[in-house]
Amino acid sequence: MKTKTKAIHSAYQSKDAYGALAMPVYHTDAYEFENAEIMADAFCSRVPLPDYSRVTNPTVIYFEKKVRELTGAENVYALSSGMAAISNSLLSLCESGANIVTSNHLFGNTWLLLSKTFARYGIEARFCDLCDLEAVKAAIDDRTVCIYAEIISNPLQEVVDLQALAHLAHSLGKKLVADTTMIPFTRFSAKSLGVDLELVSSTKYISGGASTIGGLVIDYSCGKEFAARMQEILLNFGAYMTPHVAYMQTLGLENLEARYSLESANTMELAERLRTIPAIRYVNYTGLKDNPFHDIACRQFNDTYGAMICIELESPKACFDFLNRLKLVKRATNLFDNRTLAIHPASTIFGNFTSQQLRDLDVSETCIRLSIGLEDMDDVFEDIRQALEINI
Repeated sequence: MKTKTKAIHSAYQSKDAYGALAMPVYHTDAYEFENAEIMADAFCSRVPLPDYSRVTNPTVIYFEKKVRELTGAENVYALSSGMAAISNSLLSLCESGANIVTSNHLFGNTWLLLSKTFARYGIEARFCDLCDLEAVKAAIDDRTVCIYAEIISNPLQEVVDLQALAHLAHSLGKKLVADTTMIPFTRFSAKSLGVDLELVSSTKYISGGASTIGGLVIDYSCGKEFAARMQEILLNFGAYMTPHVAYMQTLGLENLEARYSLESANTMELAERLRTIPAIRYVNYTGLKDNPFHDIACRQFNDTYGAMICIELESPKACFDFLNRLKLVKRATNLFDNRTLAIHPASTIFGNFTSQQLRDLDVSETCIRLSIGLEDMDDVFEDIRQALEINI
């Protein structure tokens, strides 16, 4: 089956008693077993039966199964958030004394997780320019577990060469872990680019209309030891996705292609139109042909570029004034809602960072991040235009 069909049609792991077309929501904590022997087998994972919904649930299992079929992964784990996916998977790969080679151009919470939280547990983050392979190679040693990258950094929109990083990592016996949230996995194959572990905030494109919070760990080649550790972490940390979220995100997965097609087309249209507004000093979108990362994004992601635009204004005050004048576009965090959203990253996502840290991370205090929705772009453009008080 092709991707669009596969996203909708996927067999249940067990036949539904009533023949329900949509996977039922199993809102239950525990499950009854026919006998003590089967119960013991279920708890020890010798048979594929749910035992307790903190660890396994039929609705969540079905969602994981759909993602596995769409991606060709060996294993898929659905968790309570994108940050849970990042933290649980990296903890499953690492132990005290290990290090992770990564970029300074990361989403704020991810940077804090790696630089602050993990450091307290003896896991070192080594920050370097992931676009410089020599710098990456110099940062790797025998205690390095993986290279960690965002495929399009948030909010800088830097695009790394995944194939080159994968080749380097694999030649040194390391893993490549990539946060692919910015482009849906239905549009490109992280596996074919050499990614060993794909991490996704399913809160974004998949949830559909910002309905739920979730995360995915998509394992292509990390092996049995990683699978055993992930099961241990899920059991002991309790970050498993809830059945209601899995149900909502299964529905979101079914119409993901339709929504993304419109969102990405809207984003390209708006990015080009925003360049006509004098008050906007720079429009950062990898879909624009003169963007420095356009060619590599086109090659890696099959000529699709996501639904996030960043614009540069004159000053931080101009950014606040712009946000305060918006009427249609919502002042909100999150990405890839049905609605277009705007946020000033430096004062929010990176709001507790020092000025020096902002400079070190190349976070601009004059940047506005826009997540483009499903509205008519005439209306969105007009709202942005009036918020900048520009006569065109």
